Amino acid sequence: MAEITLREGPLSGAKIAILVESDFFEPEIHYYQRRFAEEGAEVHFLTRLWGQSEITFLGHEWRAPFSAHESLENVDDETLRSYAAVIVPSGMVSDRLRFTEDVNRLAPAADFLRRAFDEPGVLKGVICHGFWLLASIPETIRGRKVVCHNNLVGDVRNMGAEYVDSDVVVDGADLVTGRTGMHAHLFARQIIDLLADRRAPA
Repeated sequence: MAEITLREGPLSGAKIAILVESDFFEPEIHYYQRRFAEEGAEVHFLTRLWGQSEITFLGHEWRAPFSAHESLENVDDETLRSYAAVIVPSGMVSDRLRFTEDVNRLAPAADFLRRAFDEPGVLKGVICHGFWLLASIPETIRGRKVVCHNNLVGDVRNMGAEYVDSDVVVDGADLVTGRTGMHAHLFARQIIDLLADRRAPA
């Protein structure tokens, strides 16, 4: 696949991390890949590489291939803070990434996300079924306003979050949530606007 060309924009120099695994929702992932680059941001797709240098995943709708070569494991604090935003997408990505060999330890992706929530300077975006990854770290969204896929409303309420019936919800300065992958354009627009506002001169 040809490299995506960045253009100068309000997010030039910003880095956005997006988690990815098999059964991703192709229209969403392909949209993020290009839309954030259009604003000047570097887009990094992170996954669990299982000791490999690269893994090619297949999408959910069309079985389209997508290769990832950046690991979410062993990301140090400095690298984590270098991301302007961390996004948990829709589809089965979260369910696959929440696997852990030891049920008494967090999955690497859940631990990565827990650490991201500890960094107020990193904008967190969670959409649709992305909340599956937060099931083992419910304290991250307890008391916060969110929206999710209708199938997960009970889950987010059980995690202590406040469900809001809206396509996109912003809670505080560091959390954006979206209803479904079909709302990815609205979700991304909100993330772009919030990041651009952060970077605007005072």
